[in-house]
Amino acid sequence: MIRHVYNDGGRAAAGRRGDARDCAARAISIATGIGYNQAYVLINEIAKTERGSRRRGGRSGARNGVRGATMRRIMGALGWQWVPTMKIGEGCRVHLSADELPAGRIIVSLSRHYAAVIEGELHDTHDCSRDGTRCVYGYWRAPSDNAD
Repeated sequence: MIRHVYNDGGRAAAGRRGDARDCAARAISIATGIGYNQAYVLINEIAKTERGSRRRGGRSGARNGVRGATMRRIMGALGWQWVPTMKIGEGCRVHLSADELPAGRIIVSLSRHYAAVIEGELHDTHDCSRDGTRCVYGYWRAPSDNAD
């Protein structure tokens, strides 16, 4: 299990209202400490280089969702390192559970969602852990934690 802490990443304080699929902007803001609006602008700037697609519903965006390849470019630009926890055909080995994730500040990649985990606590607007059974595809760790 993992403890859930409600955190909107500064979305409300930035004056944003309504529903949005902005989990990437919230997770980046929470884990990196940059402001929500700064994360929002960063995502949209990097998403401009993405090719649009009718099948995928156009380009990524901070409000409507970020594709995996675009998220990898964003996190790479911030100096964060990708750590895969799952391979094709291997099955789930790491779950969204405090005892299966490393300490420190990380952003986890889940099915259709990104979330910040800080010192074993899930920081998001809702508990997306599915009682510790949700599979983690991989995570990004902070540059200061990359010395390992």
